[in-house]
Amino acid sequence: MGYRYSLAFLTVSELPPPRAVEVAARAGFDCVGLRLLPSGTDGPYPILTDRALQRATLAALRDTGVTLADIEIIRITPDFDVEGTLAFLETGARLGATNILTAGYDPDENRMIDNYGAFCELAQGHGMTADLEFMPWTNVATVGDAARIVAAVNHSAAGVLVDALHVQRSDSPFADIAALQDEWIHYAQLCDAPGVFDQRYDALIATARENRQMPGDGDFDFDALLTALPDDIVLSVEVPQLHRNPVVPASKRAAEALTKAKRVGSSRSDLHASGPRVGHIVDE
Repeated sequence: MGYRYSLAFLTVSELPPPRAVEVAARAGFDCVGLRLLPSGTDGPYPILTDRALQRATLAALRDTGVTLADIEIIRITPDFDVEGTLAFLETGARLGATNILTAGYDPDENRMIDNYGAFCELAQGHGMTADLEFMPWTNVATVGDAARIVAAVNHSAAGVLVDALHVQRSDSPFADIAALQDEWIHYAQLCDAPGVFDQRYDALIATARENRQMPGDGDFDFDALLTALPDDIVLSVEVPQLHRNPVVPASKRAAEALTKAKRVGSSRSDLHASGPRVGHIVDE
């Protein structure tokens, strides 16, 4: 089937959801991602409770044929209340979302595993997966951390979310990504960035949320990443560039993001066709 491409929330974060859907469609994306809950100090996001906005978003999805790939963001914290996520899940299900971006912010890994597992059960009941994103400033800092937790949870809705930026900026070798079980990988996020970077946490967060590069414009090894990933997943193009927002229309940035993502994605098609993922552990 090949890759499907999604316009990530952060790439056009200034747009209201119906407009983001329309921009995604015009640029040629298959899917779109939306944020319902804050990742930090951002938000709030009215689509979580505004039924009129939900109806407008559903109409845009229906009229364009774009689907809702993922919704953001569930943070697994020490005081995580799984029942408190029901409104989020109900809204996501109403909009037809497939995946949920999930992040781990609990230093007690056993408690995180319990809470994440409970959330996976609720997510599955609403027709979605819960994809645990490793990020170097969280308590799930590397792909190894994410794999360990997903394996411990052992739930069919659990998954590992691979973001190119965090692969580059954490201890996450491509071989470890290739060794992930295929059923754990529902989508991945593409962007680019310089290979030399400020390693302080505040700088890592600022780059991730505000200043990424378009795929192919930086130093990331997309050949290695895409060889390590399945070839039938959604590639979410996540390229926040807040400095460009006032001067470059969202529609133009979205079109550029898709063109460049497809350029790096197409280079791996021949290698995927030649055999299984390098390093993948296949059950006998």
